[in-house]
Amino acid sequence: MHSAIHVSRYLSQYIPRQYELLQKQLFQLEETEGGFDQFTRSYRSFGVQRQPDNSLFLKEWAPGAEALFLTGDFNDWNKFSHPYAKKEFGKWELILPPKHDGSPAVDHNSKLKVVVHTGDGQRLYRISPWAKYVTRDEKTVIYDWVHWDPPHPYVHIHPRPKKPTSLRIYEAHVGIASPEPKVASYSNFTTNVLPRIKDLGYNCIQLMAIMEHAYYACFGYQITSFFAASSRYGTPDELKQLIDVAHSMGIVVLLDVVHSHACKNTEDGLNLFDGTDSCFFHSPPRGEHSLWDSRLFNYSSWEVLRFLLSNLRWWMEEYRFDGFRFDGVTSMLYHHHGIGTGFSGDYNEYFGLHVDEDSLVYLMLANHILHTLYPDCITIAEDVSGMPALCRKVQEGGLGFDYRLAMAIPDKWIQILKEFKDEDWNMGNIVFTLTNRRYGEKCIAYAESHDQALVGDKTLAFWLMDKEMYTNMSTLIPMSPIIDRGIQLHKMIRLLTHGLGGEGYLNFIGNEFGHPEWLDFPREGNNQSYHYARRQFNLVDTDHLRYCQLYAFDRDMNRAEDKYGWLAAPPAFVSAKHEGDKVIVFDRANVLFIFNFHPNRSFQDYRVGVEAAGKYKIKLDSDEVRYGGHGRLDHNTDFFTEAQPFNGRSNSMLVNIFNVTFFDSLKVMFFLNGTKAQI
Repeated sequence: MHSAIHVSRYLSQYIPRQYELLQKQLFQLEETEGGFDQFTRSYRSFGVQRQPDNSLFLKEWAPGAEALFLTGDFNDWNKFSHPYAKKEFGKWELILPPKHDGSPAVDHNSKLKVVVHTGDGQRLYRISPWAKYVTRDEKTVIYDWVHWDPPHPYVHIHPRPKKPTSLRIYEAHVGIASPEPKVASYSNFTTNVLPRIKDLGYNCIQLMAIMEHAYYACFGYQITSFFAASSRYGTPDELKQLIDVAHSMGIVVLLDVVHSHACKNTEDGLNLFDGTDSCFFHSPPRGEHSLWDSRLFNYSSWEVLRFLLSNLRWWMEEYRFDGFRFDGVTSMLYHHHGIGTGFSGDYNEYFGLHVDEDSLVYLMLANHILHTLYPDCITIAEDVSGMPALCRKVQEGGLGFDYRLAMAIPDKWIQILKEFKDEDWNMGNIVFTLTNRRYGEKCIAYAESHDQALVGDKTLAFWLMDKEMYTNMSTLIPMSPIIDRGIQLHKMIRLLTHGLGGEGYLNFIGNEFGHPEWLDFPREGNNQSYHYARRQFNLVDTDHLRYCQLYAFDRDMNRAEDKYGWLAAPPAFVSAKHEGDKVIVFDRANVLFIFNFHPNRSFQDYRVGVEAAGKYKIKLDSDEVRYGGHGRLDHNTDFFTEAQPFNGRSNSMLVNIFNVTFFDSLKVMFFLNGTKAQI
């Protein structure tokens, strides 16, 4: 009783307050800016804007500056010939009339800089925070602001696909999406990777490292130019084409958006833009993230809200992304940023003075605006804390996200593989981790995260099979016990996570076929090598290697979900998590899943509970030869239920769950499907 009262007090005290703060912000937007629609279109007035007569209108916010000038190729880099006029609220404006021939004063693809004169006499050279394109010469470290205004910009042809009911996400990094040791391009992704994603049955792509970042090895999380699509992969038009072609395939595209912090770079970043340490950010120490060595936004600042909310609108409008995965939400929600804090689930951890209300309201505002303007928009939160109501509508006092990442699941699989022998796997603990989510809040389940592939750790496939992946993956030789165990477990872990772990599923590029190696981007410590900064799709295309068997299983797993829709169904009913037998049984969306994780036992005439009575048939079987299995199940067998309640289900039936005793560690799984329509 005490616990229920305790939770109720928090919900009645803080949830309404959060909603009131949101309402206050929306009212202020209406009063001062004419509403959020205009406010979030500020990318049309800030930076450089070409007017109908080809004059250029330039606008910046630099409240700490004494004077602002524009320099570049267009005026032979004269530092004083084109001053901005000072306006109120720290704004600066400049108008450049067209040339004598009527063309714009600044040519497409020419370089620019903002010259900032500070109060203490410094002269700083800066890139506009609203720059739409920045590039770097191979010989230099600093990025250049390049004016992007093509005479014939890319025009999207295909409409956005409808929001999927079951979200199957392929998380991808454009730069590593090729077997070649180099930075791969948008065009390569469009031509060579999109068809694979479509074939695999994913209906959503989550693109990482798109917002421009000066340091490639930061994996795209230290942003320098928020409105610029990374030029290292190609031009803005090539990214637009990538998204357009994905839409033509019925695939939605999400941007991995980083609004939780910004890179500390000054000459090609936001930091110290106007010479002060508090332009876009809180002054230190509040404005610095001690672990990430980056700057933290001041979400209470009107102009910061304008910048970030317009940034979301820009990616939706200009590039036609279909939504966002918000990075670092835990860091945003709490003043402690999650540093040195373990979240136990106690409500004291989620409410109170340690919660950063400014950023919490920013996230509510972002979700409210996005879902109002784009009803099919998808937003996903990366939050490790388990903040309540994160994925409830803002009208309910929630933060408004559609999904949260189930971050405990990949951690659990890695922990199991690192710390436990096969015979010591705890079925109850696995099921608890996969099903432990807040009721009514959707989760994205994933078996392994991109962090686990980064240098210092290994992919699941590498944890399972390690160096034998280099020598024993050929189908021309008998499977070794290690490869046999690894291939079977790789499939089982994925399907168990897919079926039980959430309302959406995510796979990181290459992991679907058991990519053998970790990720390590070019850096000083590895002599700038691209050897591990690539995905070896050539392994899948080599017929005599077993990678294609894992690929085929991943494809058919997604296609089965597309047909039966368990991700969009209510949570599963787990009827068995038998520690002695190492068997997990559950049903969801009229599909019965049966997993045998026992190291060395098969089971004949094994009784399993099922709700719907009738005839059942095998629809997906990880033991099929084409998936690297042993082909011991007869798919022509019909299974009939008996009116014998079992393990909390109204009916039950007898099945065989095979295993092979001469391979000590082989595990086999299959699942059966039965719907009333088939009875």
